[in-house]
Amino acid sequence: MELRPDQLAAQAAGQPLRPVYLVAGSETLLVLEAADAIRARARSEGIEREVFDADGREPDWDALSASFNAPSLFSSRRLIELRLPSGKPGKAGAEVIGEFCADPPGDVTLLIVAGDWSKAHHGKWVDAVSRVGVVSVAWSVKPHELPGWIDRRLRERGLRAAPDAVQGLAERVEGNLLAAAQEIDKLALLAPEGTLDLERMQSLVADAARYDVFRLLESALSGQPAQVRRMLAGLRAEGEQVAGLMPMVIRELLRAATLARAQARGANLAAEMKSQGLWESRQAPFKRALQRHATPLRWNRFAAYASRIDRAAKGRGAGEPWQLLERLLLAIAEQAPATRLLAGAGR
Repeated sequence: MELRPDQLAAQAAGQPLRPVYLVAGSETLLVLEAADAIRARARSEGIEREVFDADGREPDWDALSASFNAPSLFSSRRLIELRLPSGKPGKAGAEVIGEFCADPPGDVTLLIVAGDWSKAHHGKWVDAVSRVGVVSVAWSVKPHELPGWIDRRLRERGLRAAPDAVQGLAERVEGNLLAAAQEIDKLALLAPEGTLDLERMQSLVADAARYDVFRLLESALSGQPAQVRRMLAGLRAEGEQVAGLMPMVIRELLRAATLARAQARGANLAAEMKSQGLWESRQAPFKRALQRHATPLRWNRFAAYASRIDRAAKGRGAGEPWQLLERLLLAIAEQAPATRLLAGAGR
């Protein structure tokens, strides 16, 4: 049987445990919650839990096989959790899992948790799990699916939000389900009754007076140098560190470089933006930036300069990080890097 992670959680809450479960996928939050549902059901029934970690060195599959038939010390039933980060048990591990599924002990439930998964991971052992138990894969949530996921999560927490408020939260977390879940949990504590509108949502998920890196980059891309200066001053005054800002800065510059290459070869820019996970409301700053700096080479040099800033922020290069970051972002915000800003790294 194959179930989505949310379906698996519902089944675990209302039905007896199956002999074996495989919970896998790259969406860490969904994998964790689905596996937690199995663990919670086991705890509620007083089932003893054992963990077998197959990470790193070659696992002792013989030991796992022997444990399936070993008597329990503290409970009449056991949950044996096999942690398989790579999602690949190898030939020996696949045989052990297959043998378990062929004749599962009545007092053991096997929970296999894998962090990496793709269609290439499917094999006979997965089919064996599916025949007697449940396979639940947490596929990555695509950008266009995220608002729906957030809306369902809000409703599960007893909250209602207007479509634009849901979209606003989706854009803020940018595909990070864990961040979205944390914001929703906070909303459940802070939000009043009724439907959240966009303004109320924004005021609750983040202090509107805080200058965050997300809005800083939008200002630079949109060509607002005065706003860039104010936001940088605000971030610095709040005690932010340049090293903590650079991963997002570099990511957005590399994204802009990819878009510039697509534009240069005459590709459909709107389609390319969607493939880059940019919703329509986030496309305008990039479009304006690409009008000012159309060549891919310019964006490559911006990204190279950002790497220099990152090294300086980590004490591995010369220069005052805040000054270097201001120069870079002002160069992006201006029509052209007229200030020698990127001398050696920029025009």
